[in-house]
Amino acid sequence: MSTITAKEAAERLPSLERVTPQGLELRHLRYFVAVADAGTFTHAAEQMFIAQPTLSQQIRRLEEIIGTPLLQRRHEGLRLTKAGGVLLEESRAVLSLVDHGMSRTRQAAGLVRPRLRFVVPRDLPEDLAVDVVSRLRRTASAAGIDVAWLERPLDAEFSLIQQRQADAGLGWLTADPEALPAPLEATSLGEFEPEVWIPGTHPAARRGTISLGELAGLDVIHGPRRLSTVTHNAWLAVLQAANPRFDFTDPPFRHSPPITLAFTAISDRVTAVLTGPRHRIGDWPGPADPAADSTGMVRARVEGSPLTAAATLTWHGDLSRPLQQVLFDTGDSTGF
Repeated sequence: MSTITAKEAAERLPSLERVTPQGLELRHLRYFVAVADAGTFTHAAEQMFIAQPTLSQQIRRLEEIIGTPLLQRRHEGLRLTKAGGVLLEESRAVLSLVDHGMSRTRQAAGLVRPRLRFVVPRDLPEDLAVDVVSRLRRTASAAGIDVAWLERPLDAEFSLIQQRQADAGLGWLTADPEALPAPLEATSLGEFEPEVWIPGTHPAARRGTISLGELAGLDVIHGPRRLSTVTHNAWLAVLQAANPRFDFTDPPFRHSPPITLAFTAISDRVTAVLTGPRHRIGDWPGPADPAADSTGMVRARVEGSPLTAAATLTWHGDLSRPLQQVLFDTGDSTGF
């Protein structure tokens, strides 16, 4: 095996410096996340208050450091490569940890008030979300604590909280809270069940209830899965136990339930619409109502409440005592 002398190594050093990229910096990750979220370099540059050519140069430098393309540049916009998707997830986690560490350091120095990063997913019933958010704001304010609100989905493992991208959140749990992995802690705010909207001509419409077997025999619009993986997966398993061939259909208009009901009403097949957790068990609003005169869809309840989820206030167990006390007090005072 050949060897090189110290003099030869020294002579090679300049060329090695030219081909070896500089170390990764946090600004590279912040720029990359901004571009991935904005979808274009133009919008990301505006949000980061830097020139677009500078931003493009920094992303290219990041790709050199990683050693692989992270973004596919197309006419219709940017798309993450497989490696880019992994880096985006890891970048969020790293930046969140750094920001959290800086915040705690400044709090310890008395420079800022304590802050609680709280997740409120979009799929929560409005009255539940309003009640919890209002009580948390009042409780935190009285304790001299600021709250940063995050509108993000929460999975069954509450990964955002485990990975310290958030301190606490309100989400759905379909298992025993005791089964949550350490260091998470949680308190349940009650069990909730969904509504089912079915055609007014369906036999179950008169009863105001539909059996699990009847529901599993229909086309059921629910989802999409990425908005609430917790209830989607758990309820799919329950319905597949009644009908192994059952599967959900994504809604045609994700942000407009009335339009989804209108489309469902004119479907060639008998189709139902299943909402997310909507009502606390025992607080059913009453008999079936027409959704609208033009649709003929009516609201029903699933017999026996086989589809449920617990609204759960969950937090990271290493939060400071004042932050945990705010969460305890909020959970105890919540009217659900």
